[in-house]
Amino acid sequence: MNDYMCGRFRILINYFPDELNASTENDIHSIGGIVKYCPNGDSKDKKCNTDLEKINASLLWLFEQNIVKKIDSLNKEQPKVFIIYFMIWLSYMLTLKKVKNINNLKEFYENHIKNNMNYINCYNNGKSCSDSLKEITGYTNYKETIDNEIHFMTIDINNISKFYDAFKLLCNMYNEITKETPECDKYMNYADEFVKKYDDLTRNFNITKDGSYSQLFSTLLTDYNNLKNEHNVTKHCKSVTLPEINTKNSEHTEHTEHTELPEHSEVTSSSLSISNKIFIVLSIFSATLIFFGIAYKYSLFGFRKRSQKHRLREKLKK
Repeated sequence: MNDYMCGRFRILINYFPDELNASTENDIHSIGGIVKYCPNGDSKDKKCNTDLEKINASLLWLFEQNIVKKIDSLNKEQPKVFIIYFMIWLSYMLTLKKVKNINNLKEFYENHIKNNMNYINCYNNGKSCSDSLKEITGYTNYKETIDNEIHFMTIDINNISKFYDAFKLLCNMYNEITKETPECDKYMNYADEFVKKYDDLTRNFNITKDGSYSQLFSTLLTDYNNLKNEHNVTKHCKSVTLPEINTKNSEHTEHTEHTELPEHSEVTSSSLSISNKIFIVLSIFSATLIFFGIAYKYSLFGFRKRSQKHRLREKLKK
């Protein structure tokens, strides 16, 4: 993540709002370069009419702006991270706009990416950028990068969309701290909200190092920590201490697939724990009683044997 990418998202949101019924005087077609990704070829009448067409054109524009246009200044990991955030935004917008017949990113991929030449080819100002992209990422186009780097394609988009608020808060932090005169209180509030949102997500989703959700969590956490490190050397807001993220939930939670936690899960877990403790105590107590019972029995047996021997000796003396 960087402030340039977050700035591109800010521009996109101004023209294609991420809230329902948000009023805007701006038209998505006014974004420079986005019209060429709308249907109907290269004609002047080219236009995105449906929400799905606007979403797809916006996604391609994000690829172009953040990867193709900046390809000479990117490191190997940045395009992969950008695409993860693009997929979070995509899931959120598909959910927000209630686009039909798309339940996960795999379905969007099959219908709108797999055979779309804009994802298969890489062009920058009319020239192929496939070699440059491969030199950086190891892949020649967006499609290959998505194929090999995105591991949460089959997750329900409703679940992935829940990561959007955390992503947006992180971008707000980047946008704020890179201003000439950032508002430190606002910056701190964004950080507090991000940490709370991240913690809420870890409580509601199961994670393992190889789990599908782990890619989302690790990306957010890494970029937050990177921002903290940059914050320590920046001249702005040095008096502000950014909150730490408790990673305990994400490190020790077993994962098979996404599981919504029931409201009474803590009570149930607590009850089971108490029951187990009571069972252990009773077991120890019972074992102790049995031990002492056996000891007492053998003690009586030994006492009787000694008494019998004593009486026998007395008789022999007589």
